[in-house]
Amino acid sequence: MECTHLNQIQAVTSISVGCEECLASGDTWVHLRVCLTCGHVGCCNSSKNKHATKHFHNTGHPLVKSFEPGENWIWCYIDKTFVH
Repeated sequence: MECTHLNQIQAVTSISVGCEECLASGDTWVHLRVCLTCGHVGCCNSSKNKHATKHFHNTGHPLVKSFEPGENWIWCYIDKTFVH
């Protein structure tokens, strides 16, 4: 399947060094994802809180990019597909 939301990618600047919600609550995460609509940094679905996915459900922002060093992929929540 092909992603139909690439036109929604914005030039975002993320100032967070970790999951915004986990940092605020003193919790931990496994991997990080950055929202390509607003720059929100949230934890992945392997993390117990799944803040990146919660951000999608709360905002409808469809695309996240891995915030991990050396990873350069995008996930579309709506089309359920990776963009490389």
